[in-house]
Amino acid sequence: MRGLAMRLPPRLALSVLAGRGPSCILGSGAATRKDWQERNRRSFSDLYTQPLPDCDFEESPSWSHKSRSEPTRHIACKKSARNLVRDLLEHQNPSHQLILECNPGPGILTGALLKAGARVVAFESEKMFIPHLESLRKNADGELQVVHCDFFKIDPRYQELVRPDVNSHTIFQNLGIKAVPWSAGVPIKVFGILPNKHERRLLWKILFDLYSCESIYRYGRVELNMFISEKEFRKLIATPKRPDLYQVLGVLWQVACEIKFLHMEPSSSFSVHAENGHLEKSKHSESLNLLKQNLYLVRMTPRRTLFTENLSPLNYDMFFHLVKHCFGKRNAPIIHHLRSLSTVDPINILRQIRKRPGDTAAKMYPHDFKRLFETIERSEDSVFKWIYDYCSEDSEL
Repeated sequence: MRGLAMRLPPRLALSVLAGRGPSCILGSGAATRKDWQERNRRSFSDLYTQPLPDCDFEESPSWSHKSRSEPTRHIACKKSARNLVRDLLEHQNPSHQLILECNPGPGILTGALLKAGARVVAFESEKMFIPHLESLRKNADGELQVVHCDFFKIDPRYQELVRPDVNSHTIFQNLGIKAVPWSAGVPIKVFGILPNKHERRLLWKILFDLYSCESIYRYGRVELNMFISEKEFRKLIATPKRPDLYQVLGVLWQVACEIKFLHMEPSSSFSVHAENGHLEKSKHSESLNLLKQNLYLVRMTPRRTLFTENLSPLNYDMFFHLVKHCFGKRNAPIIHHLRSLSTVDPINILRQIRKRPGDTAAKMYPHDFKRLFETIERSEDSVFKWIYDYCSEDSEL
């Protein structure tokens, strides 16, 4: 790995060699208050930086290695399936559309997509649905492929375990799916219903994959079409106008993607299944109440202009940390945050982005955070632009 880093420019080399910390990682041009030493990267590719942990990852119990026990939803209404086909295909040539469908269950939407002429890859985790999907595949003239795995559990991060072990590289290679440049159009569309129990956790996981160009985002600007709860949807699109909902997750998603609300779907459009094929209301009463809620279909298309010379998969970790730090005390003046985070002149930085020293993080829009970060990265005031607080937890991770 040292050989790889030595071939990179100094600012990028620091990012490649960085180890993981509890609140941030050493990004491009980062400096520690203690002597910094290279750490092992633990099974991650040398070509990609290791993302900083998120509080949702750290505080949530590991779940990837367990069998699913909570009930899941599937499209059960044929009329809703036809509407979804229109949303997904958008009057484009269906033969040019590759749809990855997550846990299609009985295959109502799968059949509608095939009938419209789309190419579909069905990722199904429940064995009970595989025979029916395979029968659809035999009559689909090669337009349907069935993969027996949970799409939401491929490419686990950190120490999460998956049995059987699956990763997007192997699956996509077997399917003949090839990567396209980020600047190209949308190569793949993903449709799914986020599991209500792990909804927020999955939104964070996908976000890390997006910014690091890992997992499905190795293949280009993959578009997500996801049913999510109203609660998470409101947080996802919140701005300073809704301070009660404005959070780090929403800022990072809005910077990364164009987020479009397509429609709300009533709970009656979905069927509910448990792992053993029937519902146990006494055991899943809380989950069942959540499953009775209406869902919001949201399209998240990665921005073609997300990555720039100053924000890339090699330093996005510091951008995450900047936003998190600011929201830690959202009502504190932004200049106070900059003095804690960076060695550059904060007055000069704020002047360049046309912000006043007294402005707070709570009043900054998502694009303001990106402009702030890129301006610091672009600055020539200091070689070591970012301050990193060493924590003893680093060695444990």
